[in-house]
Amino acid sequence: MSSSPFVLPRPALAVPLVLAALCLTVLIRRRLQQTTVPGPGAHDSQSSPYQDMPTKVQRDVPVSVKQRYDAFLVLDVEATCVEGAGFDYPNEIIEWPVCLLRWKDSPKGKARELEVVDEFRSFVRPTWRPQLSAFCTALTGITQEQVDSAPPFPDVLDSFQRFLERHGLIEPETGRRLARFCFCSDGPYDVRDFVVKQCFISKIPLPPWLAADVMDVRRTVGEWHAATAADADKRLSGAFPIPRRVTLSIPRQLHALGLEPFEGRQHSGIDDTRNISRLVVELARRGWRLAPNTPINPKRRWPWMGKRGQVLEEYYP
Repeated sequence: MSSSPFVLPRPALAVPLVLAALCLTVLIRRRLQQTTVPGPGAHDSQSSPYQDMPTKVQRDVPVSVKQRYDAFLVLDVEATCVEGAGFDYPNEIIEWPVCLLRWKDSPKGKARELEVVDEFRSFVRPTWRPQLSAFCTALTGITQEQVDSAPPFPDVLDSFQRFLERHGLIEPETGRRLARFCFCSDGPYDVRDFVVKQCFISKIPLPPWLAADVMDVRRTVGEWHAATAADADKRLSGAFPIPRRVTLSIPRQLHALGLEPFEGRQHSGIDDTRNISRLVVELARRGWRLAPNTPINPKRRWPWMGKRGQVLEEYYP
């Protein structure tokens, strides 16, 4: 059967199809290169598996919004722990690290540039179970010598209160707030659980300047990411994808916001605090309103609590 002069044989037909596909691929790549820009800290092609993600777009386009608070106190305590114990354990605080953040700009009540202006750090000597477990030391890096030479929790709070007074945040005599500030932590546990437990064990009331609601930064990052991912133009919003059912650890939060990896040692209180501060600074820069989202109940009780300051030994002999 003779072939029509207008029909190409099969081998000849494949060549223009392949060329067309290659041209289309080149056009798509050029289009992506024109519409995506890497944010600060982008890695080269050999160091990052995320190099081709068109997701860090518009990272350098800041937005100013009305912010309610004048300052933020980022706190990530470390506490005594034993392997296998849950969050109901009577933990005692052994490190109290805080980063103070203030606005660099505030035109007409709007702001977007936060910076760390000072830090406070103290180790704390536990009193109920003064001997640290090997698990606790391995997790936090805090040694027995460091806590043995540290002041007890009430003395640390006194020192930290002077820190707040020096920065004009509270009134020296009464502890009344002189500025609008908000405590921030990674997760709800630091103030809601650890501080409330510690005040009970130390037989002291929760200070008035610490009794207000706090901002759970992990939750705030999750809310920011959910709002960003729901946007129809999410590829132009700068949000990295987060797999479902994944805990938002500090390193994952940093990645989600397009920041450089965790700096320092994880579960070191001061290093955790500094990295959480980076998250808060970036959220502000992206125009996210920063506000408390976790209530604090100073009168909360756990089953192991006996009389004032007493840990019932039947729960933890």
